Amino acid sequence: MVTGRARYTFGLESVTALTESELIEALRAKSEIALRQLIQDYSDRVYNVVLNLVQNKEDAEELYSDVFLEVFQSISKFRDGSSLYTWVYRIAVNKSLDHLRKKKRKKRLASIFSLSFLQEERGLEPAHFDHPGVLLEQKENAALFYAALNQLPERQKAAYVLRHIEGRSQPEIAEILETSVSSVESLLSRSKAGLKKIVSNHFHFSEGNRKNKRPNNK
Repeated sequence: MVTGRARYTFGLESVTALTESELIEALRAKSEIALRQLIQDYSDRVYNVVLNLVQNKEDAEELYSDVFLEVFQSISKFRDGSSLYTWVYRIAVNKSLDHLRKKKRKKRLASIFSLSFLQEERGLEPAHFDHPGVLLEQKENAALFYAALNQLPERQKAAYVLRHIEGRSQPEIAEILETSVSSVESLLSRSKAGLKKIVSNHFHFSEGNRKNKRPNNK
């Protein structure tokens, strides 16, 4: 796997650890200390899943803050007996996908007023995204991987990121995406097949271009 993990904090000081149930009750009481522990406990996980989905550090930082604000403001909606971290993950994934939909709509609208649809077909272009957790020697492969990932339907992309990058189990992903485990299995199978096809098409396209550009010595 070419992807890595990044650490992200706002320089928070350590706070006395509360159990999950204590943390939930403290958040419901709007305790700022509880909010600090929430961010301390989930900072890396939230930032990484958002970053891997939106693939833009500035957008990820803004969404990172939005996720914790949403958790703090809507903690009253949290169902007792549920897992706090899957609930936090769900908010992070939903905000990321909403953000991507908005960007896609803007891009589609912009294309209406341009001649981009007349441009010749291109192969898979590397994503303009430099993941801070990826080793230098893996940057090129990572860029192609993220470019391919971006072409997947959003729920396939989310399922793939949660399983193969975040390491979540299929039952956890089902809870995060609010679907069944069998649906998650289908999403993961289709995402892997989709990535394989996208990458295969890219190398086939690149090889075809190289052949066409070879000089004719006749």
